[in-house]
Amino acid sequence: LMGWQTFATVFGTVFLAELGDKTQLATLLFASRAGTSLLAVFLAASLALVAATALGVLAGAAITSHVQPRYFSYVAGVGFILIGIWTIWRA
Repeated sequence: LMGWQTFATVFGTVFLAELGDKTQLATLLFASRAGTSLLAVFLAASLALVAATALGVLAGAAITSHVQPRYFSYVAGVGFILIGIWTIWRA
């Protein structure tokens, strides 16, 4: 049974995180080429995102058996903060 609150939270978080990232920009560039099949670009980019997401889900499931999710959240939070600082530093 699917938890709709979890679904909505994950969808919103991932959707916002993906807007304007390198993946979306690369997809935009591929789609802007003359004569390119937009369906092929869409399907290839979608499949790549699904495959990468599947790896993330599998890794999360494997990590959970060894590390409490709370600690993993701390590490992820610190990682996002460091990426933010690095991004501001480079800007």
